[in-house]
Amino acid sequence: MTNISFLLSISSSHCIMYFIAILLAFALAYAFHTLSGRRKNLPPGPTPLPIIGNLHLLGDLPHRSAAQLAAIHGPVISLRLGHVTTMVVSSAAAAREVLQKHDEALASRAIPDSFHAHRHSAYSVVALPAASPRWRTIRKIITGNIFSGSRVRSSYNLRKSKVQDLIDYCRKKSLAGEAIDVGTAVFDTSINQLFNLIFSKNLTDAVSTSDGELRHLVRNIMVEAGAPNLADFFPVLKKIDPQGIRRRMKVHMGKALQIFRTLIDERLETTKSRNPGPAEDLLEVLLEELDDRTLIEHILLDLFIGAGDTTSSTVEWALAEVLGNPETLKKAKSEMEGVVGKGRVIDESDFRRLPYLQSLVKETFRLHPPVPFLIPRRAERAVAVGGYAVPAGTHVWVNVWAMGRDPHVWESPLEFSPERFLDSAEDVFGADFELIPFGGGRRICPGAAVAARMVPLVVGSLLNSFDWRCEEGLDMAERFGLTMSKARALRVFPVPI
Repeated sequence: MTNISFLLSISSSHCIMYFIAILLAFALAYAFHTLSGRRKNLPPGPTPLPIIGNLHLLGDLPHRSAAQLAAIHGPVISLRLGHVTTMVVSSAAAAREVLQKHDEALASRAIPDSFHAHRHSAYSVVALPAASPRWRTIRKIITGNIFSGSRVRSSYNLRKSKVQDLIDYCRKKSLAGEAIDVGTAVFDTSINQLFNLIFSKNLTDAVSTSDGELRHLVRNIMVEAGAPNLADFFPVLKKIDPQGIRRRMKVHMGKALQIFRTLIDERLETTKSRNPGPAEDLLEVLLEELDDRTLIEHILLDLFIGAGDTTSSTVEWALAEVLGNPETLKKAKSEMEGVVGKGRVIDESDFRRLPYLQSLVKETFRLHPPVPFLIPRRAERAVAVGGYAVPAGTHVWVNVWAMGRDPHVWESPLEFSPERFLDSAEDVFGADFELIPFGGGRRICPGAAVAARMVPLVVGSLLNSFDWRCEEGLDMAERFGLTMSKARALRVFPVPI
């Protein structure tokens, strides 16, 4: 009561004085921040508000908001997001500096709080520092045994078989007069293909999981990983997890890890009675290469997290763009009819003779990169990018979405036009920084070679096997997350040719 009485006794003039003092304190803080930034030669950017910094400027689609800020302040900007200093680069030249020139200094990750569930950050190839021995071990196993050129080539029949399953599913829906959810159908195809590659069995035949459970868990993990988390911007909040993201992530990851644990136990039991021999699948490779069961489980979790949404979202965007551009659809169908024959599943050996299909996929990667900011990096030591200082600890975002729409690089950048790539040798594997859907440098997506085959295989086979009719009008709105998907699922009727 004494404190309340004291507060009530303060005169209105004193209240005004206190209010003015607070305003002056904020003004001094702004001035100090601005002068400090100038002294340090930080990149330009909008003036941050107290406490929240520039968080209010990002909105629901931060890749678009960051692109608008880059149009005002330049291709290298500085933002303060809560208590985190973040540099956003939006040009090919700046991206080259980040991913190539300073690749070593900027190769560490800005680890989201949700990835600390089940200590996943201590085992994940996505989160581990690139300089750590564990990261190098995992990366070597993945690139050498899972995504090596020979492994990718030898798994072609499996990819084609799963695409044929997708076409058969679409045919059943066509006969029933039902629409399909393109994103979900392709997501299931990708997950099934990976499951078979790792465990030598179909997902629906796995005794350790009910049909659809693993897919459901992977989807939930992707949602939580991509959700804006206050604990990432205000480290003091990590202990209380105010939005419950880490708690939910712990549940989803725990169930997925238990599935993998059961499958590993089943494999170890069956191999006891089998004569030693070459590894039959990727699980056996991991069991031969690593003694750490926990590490194997988390590697499997990483693989499934990365396998589904990136491919399915790209295919969904490609079909949506093509269905909205009748001339593009006509050209793509005509090319495939002449090379493959109408109504057939595409063969990867046909790719060289399908330049328009390949260009169509590149154009989709340009306008709709699977991960619009790539996966954020963290500066291990101070460097300079674009002539500006990047202090140690700074988070670094590469806005590939903005780079794909840069009017200084692309003519009519908002227009979907596969023709722009027909006479171009543009590389998508990190050599040409104008188009880097898989990132670049030592952190380039290890599954890029598979994705670059799977996307045209699925897109081409779907377009060549059916005509398509939208259930409702096309809606090209985006939903931001770990991957950039359509805000409204593409639902279409497959029409027999």
